[in-house]
Amino acid sequence: MLEQLRKIILQIADIDFVRIAIEERANLSPFKEKPSLQVVAGVFLICISSLLGWPAVAVCGVMAVQLEEPLIAVIGGPLVYGFSHLVFLAGMYFSGAKYTVIFFRWFCRVTVEKMLVWVAPPEV
Repeated sequence: MLEQLRKIILQIADIDFVRIAIEERANLSPFKEKPSLQVVAGVFLICISSLLGWPAVAVCGVMAVQLEEPLIAVIGGPLVYGFSHLVFLAGMYFSGAKYTVIFFRWFCRVTVEKMLVWVAPPEV
């Protein structure tokens, strides 16, 4: 069992993405840099999508009850929520892609280095 775990960890460490992250000592220092206009716009879109999401669906529900038109909630709710999701995806496209890769490179490096300590032969 332990030998199988060792093999799996070594196979994970041999994946190109992980190996390069370890070799380059991937870190989170790019988060300290001033964000570009594209990143700021992406974060803005993500924030707007949060404001559009469930609150807008709730407003559709309240309007449907007040106006006694259930189709406002039945059709409007999913449409508004779908639009909110598209705005969120656009925000992630603009800002999330760069920082997601940076974060996952760092996360892979840290995690695999800790796992490699488990399988390393004890030093005498």
